[in-house]
Amino acid sequence: MNEPVMSLKDVSHVYVNDKGASLALENIHLDIAPGEFVSLVGPSGCGKTTLLSLLAGLFPPTLGSVTVGGRSVQGPSPAVGYMLQQDFLFPWRTIRDNAAIGLEIAGRRNEKTMAAVDHWLGELGLEGNGGRYPHELSGGMRQRVALARTLVTEPDVLLLDEPFSALDLHIKLQLEDLVQHTLARLGKTAVLVTHDLAEAAAMSDRVIVLGKGPGHIRREVSIAEPIRQAPPTEARRMAQFQSVFDQLWAEFNDGDGKGGDQHG
Repeated sequence: MNEPVMSLKDVSHVYVNDKGASLALENIHLDIAPGEFVSLVGPSGCGKTTLLSLLAGLFPPTLGSVTVGGRSVQGPSPAVGYMLQQDFLFPWRTIRDNAAIGLEIAGRRNEKTMAAVDHWLGELGLEGNGGRYPHELSGGMRQRVALARTLVTEPDVLLLDEPFSALDLHIKLQLEDLVQHTLARLGKTAVLVTHDLAEAAAMSDRVIVLGKGPGHIRREVSIAEPIRQAPPTEARRMAQFQSVFDQLWAEFNDGDGKGGDQHG
């Protein structure tokens, strides 16, 4: 097996506020291989977004270690791209300039990298839209801009925090296909947080089911090769897809609300 590109070892995290301390994650062990697409699912309050934030370097774990590319995560890194449910496009900037924000922050905006911006806008179906403004685009098109903004900085890893959940089903399915195909073609590693079990099963190589009270790994479900190789919209129609979904559904419901008596 290849060395993991991302790793969490013995990770626990405690949130402290004026009401006291709350254990959000407990004893998380997770290795993610280069080029792997992993989804995190589980009930609300199981620590999915906390886990993603630790991988992004937004804050350190209370206990344990987080590494990306073999290096301890000490803060946000250009090696890690983060795509959220909201696109956070600046309304006063053109689509092209919005897609270049990451380059500007890194001091890398120049003629060559702006050509890469134009390339990615074209690759993601936005050719000819670079001079438009966010309010002129649909929600799905805006998310494509957010993806272009993430990819143009050439991260090794993409963290996806429910990026399709606010979209209409038809647009959501189109973007699932686009994102999976693009990341697979580039050999990128990705971690997706989602409440949609069908989305997780259709897009992933592996699905991690988290339980709460506190957040812990209940189970890891490996997705069969035929489903993994198919675009998500096609995967949903495959005969073996329903059994994978049922497996995730049973695990999800068995652990929902039962707290720490269920250990993965």
